[in-house]
Amino acid sequence: MKTRNGSRSLALIDLRAVAFVGMIAALAVACGGGEKKAGGESATAAPGGAGATAATGGMPAGLPAPVPGVAPAGATLAMLAEGDSIFHGLKAGGLCQTCHGPDAAGTPLAPPLTNKQQWLTGDGSYDFIQKRVTTGMPQPTPPYSAPMLPFGGAQLTPDQVKSVSAYVYSISHKT
Repeated sequence: MKTRNGSRSLALIDLRAVAFVGMIAALAVACGGGEKKAGGESATAAPGGAGATAATGGMPAGLPAPVPGVAPAGATLAMLAEGDSIFHGLKAGGLCQTCHGPDAAGTPLAPPLTNKQQWLTGDGSYDFIQKRVTTGMPQPTPPYSAPMLPFGGAQLTPDQVKSVSAYVYSISHKT
């Protein structure tokens, strides 16, 4: 946008700069950004980065998300943050929340994943969850109506499978 004298409008430039900084901040949060401490774990208080709170499970305020509980052995805070981002569709094309709900409390399509006392088709171990994410569930278990595609229909790397599985384990094992 040019003014009568041919100079660019400062307001337009300022808006573009603000938008750019906002996009970078959003990407940092979605990708588990934050300061790193020894061992590679994120120093943020909750998975998800800036603006996240324990009450929202690492998601920005106002979005439903389960609070992670006990992580499986070997899982880091960075893995839980990445798994949260994948589960909620912020990374890797994750579609988990579509069927399990943004709060992982289940929908008519797929069962709840929070505070699981009993799993419908397995033992709920970290290994079981990784296998389920990798292979999917071609035949839904009644009363749920949706099959689960391998990798939940996303293009996940082996490390991303571990991260989203660690996140699901953590929200299903509160104590």
